Amino acid sequence: MHTERIFLAAALFAFTCSPATAQLQLEQAFPNLSFTRPVELQHAGDATNRLFVVEQAGIIKVFENAKSTASAKTFINITDRVNDSGNEEGLLGLAFHPDYESNGYFYVDYTASNPRRTVISRFNVNATNPDSALKSSEFIIIEIPINLPNNDNHNGGKIAFGADGFLYIGPGDGGSGGDPMGNGQNLQSLLGKVLRIDVNTPSSGRNYGLPADNPFVGNTSAKEEIYAYGFRNPWRFSFDPVTDQLWLGDVGQGRREEIDIVEKGMNYGWDIMEASLCHEPSSGCNMTGLTLPVWEYDRSLGQSITGGHVYRGANVPELVGAYVYADFVSGRIWSLRYDGVNPAQNSLIRDTSLGIAAFGVDQNNELHICAFDGKIYRFQPTITSTNPNSPQLAQNYPNPFNPSTTIKFTLPHAGRVELSIFNITGQWVRTLQNGIAQAGTYFPNWDGKDHNSILQSSGVYLYRLKVDSRVVQFRRMLFLK
Repeated sequence: MHTERIFLAAALFAFTCSPATAQLQLEQAFPNLSFTRPVELQHAGDATNRLFVVEQAGIIKVFENAKSTASAKTFINITDRVNDSGNEEGLLGLAFHPDYESNGYFYVDYTASNPRRTVISRFNVNATNPDSALKSSEFIIIEIPINLPNNDNHNGGKIAFGADGFLYIGPGDGGSGGDPMGNGQNLQSLLGKVLRIDVNTPSSGRNYGLPADNPFVGNTSAKEEIYAYGFRNPWRFSFDPVTDQLWLGDVGQGRREEIDIVEKGMNYGWDIMEASLCHEPSSGCNMTGLTLPVWEYDRSLGQSITGGHVYRGANVPELVGAYVYADFVSGRIWSLRYDGVNPAQNSLIRDTSLGIAAFGVDQNNELHICAFDGKIYRFQPTITSTNPNSPQLAQNYPNPFNPSTTIKFTLPHAGRVELSIFNITGQWVRTLQNGIAQAGTYFPNWDGKDHNSILQSSGVYLYRLKVDSRVVQFRRMLFLK
């Protein structure tokens, strides 16, 4: 048993500590599909295995999440109300309500004209056709005016629901260079902020409510929607489904691109600072009360950061727990590991020629990459078993799961089978199957409990299939309570 524990520890070390390098390959996730300026990819959280891609001009496409998918349907087309005349304008964000499966609500972020503004709206899915939404159902939640009406850049556009059920919004500073209106530091402006609102409980004549613990609730000198401030152009943020941390990529002025972990009430510096460098003034700036980025890079590596996701999938275990992001101009893709204590560790994954505009995840937390060549990419899985004459261990489903999940395996011939579960340290948790099994496909279920029927804590677990005392395969799964 001691020898086996060492073997498991070695396997886990290889899975969790292997450096993310250029050995990871990209592939087209949907070779038969092509999109026009895709800026967002989402799933609806309804277990239908569909994906939704946002095209900047004002169209959302929906399709089956399968490599063989031959076509995509138009979920909604709102090009008639979207202003995409500027390079950074258009339909920029999509978020499905946490209860979308029952209420059919989804939310979008788009830029509009006359006057130039950001619009956050709610739409309804067609009750008789899940692949189509009702264009006439638009319900405007909030509009954010641009106080430099001739500027078309720095619109941010990302929206997402947090684990708290509130909607987070990331408008940029309103455009032009150097934040001439001072929006980033102006608490009376909604621009240059991360906002947090409650779309379920409208109040005080608004079409939304204010979470009671927003940092400026009750403060007459600040906008109560503000969650954090001091941002230039937050181009994509995301929540880590394990830690609930909010990771954000903020596009720099001319010297630095930065990654922030956003916390309530914090000031991230713009336009006093550009990442860790003084901006206004150019030297000797007052850094009191400012939160520095967890990572930054200079213009030799890229010129426009595209924020990504902390990888929590299972197909590329080398990346589990790493924040994967890119630069739109240079095409480089990196992974960043940061535990809040030790210095951040950044690794180059791929150096591409792609204009990477966004990252998104499917219902299994597998990462997808939206590029302006019109294609959606993903990393080639590094855990595979391709010999049809060998036992096959599939990825558990659902993943992440709560409270139970199914683990599928297939035997081409009879043999002695052991299917066991281990925690991230290599400790045995439970054996689901142990004994002689005939050829066929099996679907054992794990309820999240150990061999003593004690419910386990949230986290990453490893499951292992042995056939005739030979290790066939390891896979990972994520338990989220």
